[in-house]
Amino acid sequence: MSEGLAVKDFLKERRRMVEEQLKARGIGDERVLEAMLAVPRHMFVEEALRSQAYNDFPLPIGEGQTISQPYSVALMTEALQLQGEETVLEIGTGSGYQSAVLSRLAKQVLTVERFPRLARKARMVFDACAYTNIMMRVGDGSVGWEEKAPFDAIMVTAGAPVVIESLKQQLVPGGRLVMPVGSFRQQVLKRIVREGAARFHEENLGACHFVPLVGHYGWRETPARSC
Repeated sequence: MSEGLAVKDFLKERRRMVEEQLKARGIGDERVLEAMLAVPRHMFVEEALRSQAYNDFPLPIGEGQTISQPYSVALMTEALQLQGEETVLEIGTGSGYQSAVLSRLAKQVLTVERFPRLARKARMVFDACAYTNIMMRVGDGSVGWEEKAPFDAIMVTAGAPVVIESLKQQLVPGGRLVMPVGSFRQQVLKRIVREGAARFHEENLGACHFVPLVGHYGWRETPARSC
């Protein structure tokens, strides 16, 4: 298969993903759908797994981590309600795919990854795809990025035992935090909106399953089998 034909096929697969996995399951934000159609998900997985990149399930990326299924990426992105001028904090860069989707919907994305190898790989893809509005650092994402706060929106792409108070405090008034909360095995996706200096509104968006958020305000260690 020639490279040109391969690119054409990947675009066909992205279109199928958007129609069958996202629109058909209720994702309605046109900007989110356009971003998911534009970002080449296959670039963020190992070459041996690229034929599976647009299927609706997670894929391993190393270090015991995964790239989330497309529907989960779209659902969490839609829940942030981005308009285009926001500064977004992402906790858990992983492959970098979610960062890339966010970068098409916000003014700037700041993302934190605890595994240096994953951070390096993600940065290589960002550079190759010319995603220039993503700032990354390696560290404990559970504490946020206080020196760059406040943020219009925060997304956590790993499951925490509780809603993290320090992340709530790094939101602007009206800011949204979307994160999975629960046990190692099962979580509930939550959206928390900051309505005032000390007032927050919390809602449940449904059951989900993510790898654990390990850090000072997350889990202290990864279980032997997290998935």
